[in-house]
Amino acid sequence: MSEQTFSMPTKYDPNSIEKGRYEWWVKNKFFEAEDDETKQPYSIVIPPPNVTGKLHLGHAWDTTLQDIITRMKRMQGYDVLWLPGMDHAGIATQAKVEQKLRAEGKSRYDLGREKFLEETWKWKEEYAQTIRHQWAKLGLGLDYSRERFTLDEGLSKAVREVFVSLYKKGLIYRGEYIINWDPVTKTALSDIEVIYKDIQGAFYHLRYPLKDGSGYIEIATTRPETMLGDTAVAVHPEDERYKHLIGKTIVLPIVGREIPIIADEYVDMEFGSGAVKITPAHDPNDFEVGNRHNLERILVMNEDGTMNEKAGKYKGMDRFECRKQIVKDLQEQGVLIKIEEMVHSVGHSERSGAVVEPYLSTQWFVKMKPLAEAAIKLQKTEGKVHFVPERFEKTYLHWMENIRDWCISRQLWWGHRIPAWYHKETGEVYVGHEAPQDAENWEQDPDVLDTWFSSALWPFSTMGWPDKEAADLKRYYPTDALVTGYDIIFFWVSRMIFQGLEFTGKRPFKDVLIHGLVRDAEGRKMSKSLGNGVDPMDVIDQYGADSLRYFLATGSSPGQDLRYSTEKVESVWNFANKIWNASRFALMNMGGLPYEDIDLNGKKSVADEWILTRLNETIETVTNLAEKYEFGEVGRALYNFIWDDFCDWYIEMAKLPLYGEDETAKKTTRSVLAYVLDQTMRLLHPFMPFITEEIWQNLPHEGESITVAEWPKVRPELSNQEASEQMKLLVEIIRSVRNIRAEVNTPMSKKIAMIINAHDEKILDTLETNKAYLERFCNPEMLTIGVGALAPEKAMTAVVSGAEIYLPLQGLINIEEEITRLEKELEKLNKEVERVQKKLANEKFVAKAPAQVVEEERAKEKDYLEKRATVQERLEELKRMK
Repeated sequence: MSEQTFSMPTKYDPNSIEKGRYEWWVKNKFFEAEDDETKQPYSIVIPPPNVTGKLHLGHAWDTTLQDIITRMKRMQGYDVLWLPGMDHAGIATQAKVEQKLRAEGKSRYDLGREKFLEETWKWKEEYAQTIRHQWAKLGLGLDYSRERFTLDEGLSKAVREVFVSLYKKGLIYRGEYIINWDPVTKTALSDIEVIYKDIQGAFYHLRYPLKDGSGYIEIATTRPETMLGDTAVAVHPEDERYKHLIGKTIVLPIVGREIPIIADEYVDMEFGSGAVKITPAHDPNDFEVGNRHNLERILVMNEDGTMNEKAGKYKGMDRFECRKQIVKDLQEQGVLIKIEEMVHSVGHSERSGAVVEPYLSTQWFVKMKPLAEAAIKLQKTEGKVHFVPERFEKTYLHWMENIRDWCISRQLWWGHRIPAWYHKETGEVYVGHEAPQDAENWEQDPDVLDTWFSSALWPFSTMGWPDKEAADLKRYYPTDALVTGYDIIFFWVSRMIFQGLEFTGKRPFKDVLIHGLVRDAEGRKMSKSLGNGVDPMDVIDQYGADSLRYFLATGSSPGQDLRYSTEKVESVWNFANKIWNASRFALMNMGGLPYEDIDLNGKKSVADEWILTRLNETIETVTNLAEKYEFGEVGRALYNFIWDDFCDWYIEMAKLPLYGEDETAKKTTRSVLAYVLDQTMRLLHPFMPFITEEIWQNLPHEGESITVAEWPKVRPELSNQEASEQMKLLVEIIRSVRNIRAEVNTPMSKKIAMIINAHDEKILDTLETNKAYLERFCNPEMLTIGVGALAPEKAMTAVVSGAEIYLPLQGLINIEEEITRLEKELEKLNKEVERVQKKLANEKFVAKAPAQVVEEERAKEKDYLEKRATVQERLEELKRMK
């Protein structure tokens, strides 16, 4: 390509470099799957956010991880599909729209079903646009040409197909059962939509009188208002205390209804009095007992949690008001023995926060056992779903092994209408894709399906299923990875697995990368009540998307929670600023180097050889760790290489040839700078897409965008271990001199005498060859290098691998202090020698550890022993000088 024109602004300003870049990426279709048969497909479906509002930090974290994976895979040459979409979120969205209507003095019933749905679709469009804008601000590489919505026609067809198929197999059934009921949203909830909280409550101990007047039977309840629906009292058949009462009847206080005493093994003889009230319409266990004994089911509550006509004089009262009144009435009748205060776990609706009511209702259910068994069986095969971290597989399997049937009907208007019709005269049930032909004689079920029913089909319904010949389904399904939080393993991950197996015969994804929750700096969950929430868009406005993304991706390890910290985001901004300034310096000194003139074959300095070796090591480390989803470790490797190796050392050393007169050396250094910076930007790109694209566009390069540039590969011919060892020695010497200067308050600007005693000719040759670096970074007035160089009497000393450094600082050194310092150094070296020798004396370690690791430990031992001997020798010298 032609010579580059240098145009980087002097200041790193994330807002200006991010502006317009995303639109350019999307316009040029860099994120669209290519359907290129020469490339291996790689696919991820986005966990669809709810169209109820804005994205939060958890979404930003979740999608950043997916973006890192897909950007890297795209650069590695895969045909990548990252499919975007959103969820209709039945209960949550309907609640928001109803809230908006209430503010206008209306209800959904005022509008009617059709008009209400029109209003909800308007809401969806508004918030979908907000979410797309936020995706753009985060820089997510999504293929918008394939965006889906859980209520779009294609997905609705898939939902109907699944419902009808499961119904025909006998895996979907309709029945009257006790379900979790939310009296605020007036809908059924599945078990996992119920959050249990410890609240203050009470056990109310009551006496139920026997009909024959011979006494009473004692029971206890936490919900006295439900006694109005009691249809029996149960005791254990083997309980000697009550055997003589089985078959007798009691008179239900307040109500006056005569109910039997029955025997059932469900009763725990050891708990309480050993007798329990049975309310089949208001308790799941009582429901089962009632079925066994053919008891009547008396429902005493309305859907909104108020008491109905079966509650007699309490009709119209709220359930908790009714409780208070009944307790008073029972006290007046002398039936209430005592009230025992207690804290107990009570179910609350995840959506509305209301106390959940166990409630008798006719609902649709999925028979889960056969579906769960197939999913459990899959995990015993090679084709299982791989959980990262592995421990979450146990969490998943435990739930699957103890699964209950899934209540899938919801008493809402917004959602997938249940494809079931009831004959107006005969009551016959018809289930199908469309209404029966004589539609006027049939009425469709008014309920909709649980949101998770359609979300469970997301990996394959979005690809065109139930059309088994759909191009995307054949090419991109099963997907490669799913990224999600541990909080929805039950809600979503498990359901996608069993539905994927049932309808495609394949696992829906190979890997599930599980992350935790974002918490505040104190480790608290973010919530409106605590006022500790953070809007990711505000963070981007202040620090840029790259800073937020890098922090989110590297701030924790897989499966762990993440603590949000503004200071940490700010420190990432400082890192980005360092990258910007280093890149700008490099570009300013490249002299407009064209891409085709980059040449790494010339004679390279030790610094050139070293940085290329370190680059190879970093490419290998980053690639291996990223494949294991260890993004925190990837971040550390990149940070250390960029900040320490490249910015602090290489760029400083590159100034010598760049500012020198040797044009050949200058050209080589420019090539190394260009190549290393180009490769580094590619490695960093998935984490920080905006700044890396901006810098890369200013570098000599091939291709349109870094998003589709080739992922760096290790080039063995550019590695030089000898140069690395030489550089290590130079860095150790320079650092030691700087440390000594700092200890005795001698600034770098002050010239000093410096003597280096090399242990052998090879080290001497290294130091002589690279003398220019020592002169530039140690600022010696006089530099003496030799083998067995004479140590001055009064000097500060540093021991490095293969050499000693002496800085004669007459008038500045305190011999006593130097002895103290060396004694501390000796103590430290003694500990290191002891540690490494203990390790090498461990037969198990030597036998089991890789040979390379054992050799490294032996090399350390040799190094520490040499350093210790030198320090001991120097200490003896100083003590003689006193």
